[in-house]
Amino acid sequence: MAMSVGDKGEEAPMSEINTTPLVDIMLVLLIIFLITVPVVLETVNLELPDVAFEVTTTKPENVLLSIRSADTDGDGLPNPESTACEVYWGQTPVDSKQLLERGQKKLEQLIEDIGGVENITEENFPEVHIRGDVNTPYQCIGGAIYTMQYAGFQKIGFISEPAAGSGTVGRL
Repeated sequence: MAMSVGDKGEEAPMSEINTTPLVDIMLVLLIIFLITVPVVLETVNLELPDVAFEVTTTKPENVLLSIRSADTDGDGLPNPESTACEVYWGQTPVDSKQLLERGQKKLEQLIEDIGGVENITEENFPEVHIRGDVNTPYQCIGGAIYTMQYAGFQKIGFISEPAAGSGTVGRL
């Protein structure tokens, strides 16, 4: 490290800047960036599945729910800004209490029909298929999911439109 002491007899201020600390800081930052950039750029190699819609076979014991925003304007069209929901079990409109009661009755009837809980298998257990309107708030769909899980259903799926050109002809 060099130090300038000025000439004897001169009382002028020193106009030189000591750049050594600046160089030290820059070298430390360079080392930090050299170490962290490869870590940030590293990713785990995954082979993600190609999204392809498969035709779902509907079993008669499955429950089909349709959910949309309620008509709060009175114009006959659903209002996407509304938090009120319309839930349909098949074609029948239901509220939360009716949804829970119908779900529980459906499972109780299934258990009675197959001869007890010990005879339940994955193949004969009903699923819930939800068709949600694109403008429906998530809280409406989430409430229906929660209600059906509380009723005892274990498999809940969403029905969607296949992408244009996907080659899928069947729908649920």
